[in-house]
Amino acid sequence: MHSVQFTAETTSNGVVERDFTVGEIPGVLWSPASGPDRAPLVLLGHGGGTHKKWPAMTGRAHLLATGCGFHVACIDAPGHGGRPRTAHDEQEIAALFRVREAGEPEGPVVVRYNAHLAERAVPEWQATLDALQELPEIGAGGPVGYFGLNMGTAIGVPLAAADPRIAAAVFGLHWPDALAEKARQITVPVAYMLQWDDEHIPRASGLALFDAFASKEKTLHANAGRHKELPRFESHSAAVFFARHLGDPGAPRA
Repeated sequence: MHSVQFTAETTSNGVVERDFTVGEIPGVLWSPASGPDRAPLVLLGHGGGTHKKWPAMTGRAHLLATGCGFHVACIDAPGHGGRPRTAHDEQEIAALFRVREAGEPEGPVVVRYNAHLAERAVPEWQATLDALQELPEIGAGGPVGYFGLNMGTAIGVPLAAADPRIAAAVFGLHWPDALAEKARQITVPVAYMLQWDDEHIPRASGLALFDAFASKEKTLHANAGRHKELPRFESHSAAVFFARHLGDPGAPRA
């Protein structure tokens, strides 16, 4: 098993940001600059074509670290960020550009490619979680959440289905085709984000994936707007959700 190797550290606005590697997997860990000796951990899954320090990831991490007192980790998915693309990655990205330029539906390509990425990324996330839980400020047995939309959902659903350490999850903005079977294996609390006017994911498809989760507690957050118009306040909603389910008494609640 590989351990966490920290490679850089900065502090800003009450948050310590530490770059790390676990074997060949690059990641970043955000932590409160002050607080209890041990705190819950939330894993962030980034979207397709982005990376671990994409502004949305950094913003969500700072919200969870300062507002909830949590540690937050994100790793680059295969073929993203600083990780090289394989020939298969290049083929699928080229296929996506072709259908986009032709005005054809992107779903079939995205679903297929994201499923392939998930097969590679889930064991990487599990290895990263193993290593992070060796850190004294996180520890084994502490509560773990997962927050990922778009490709982050494509990777996070099979991860949550496979790993019992995930105690609560926020998903959204994805097709059910490759995920419904895994969603039926998930019983932890789930919050699901859906854009009512999504031009890529038909409304019925988004509702079908939400319906597939076997969780007794699951909440649908449906907002008017297109695929990339998810309101920023939903990040706060996610923080409230994790505060409730990961057990931090000082975090914002609603």
